[in-house]
Amino acid sequence: MKCLIPLILSALGLAGCQSEKPAQRSQTPSFYVSMASADARVDAAMARDMIGAYRGNNGLRPLTLDPDLQAAAQAEADAMARADKPSSAETFKARLASRGFAAPAANISAGYHTLAEAFSGWRESPQHNRVLLDAKATRIGIATAYTPNSKYKVYWVLAVAADRR
Repeated sequence: MKCLIPLILSALGLAGCQSEKPAQRSQTPSFYVSMASADARVDAAMARDMIGAYRGNNGLRPLTLDPDLQAAAQAEADAMARADKPSSAETFKARLASRGFAAPAANISAGYHTLAEAFSGWRESPQHNRVLLDAKATRIGIATAYTPNSKYKVYWVLAVAADRR
């Protein structure tokens, strides 16, 4: 009977103190998290760090998150989602300049579901890559907006600027 007690306890999950390790939770890195949901928010610090590392590899200084650029990027992304079409980067840059941002530049895009996809797409596009590698830039703001019935699903705005005038 003594030999059966450990077997019974084990079968009931009551054996305790076995050398079982707790299951490790795998967490998706934020640059792979899909922005295609209503509650998704891009990890701006991760974006800053990714873009900063890329800039560093190209001999440029990193960027600082700017709350005003963040707010402007979010407002633009939300407007695109409501209209269900990408807006003009030139018009957005003009609005940033009128708000006192020096040498603003922007990547306006749609359809990327993750930060990793957006960053990769921007690097591969000469026009978007110029924004990532803008030597005048010191500040960054980045935002997304989701619209479920759109062919794009996710709208992206990356704004960079030099120090304020």
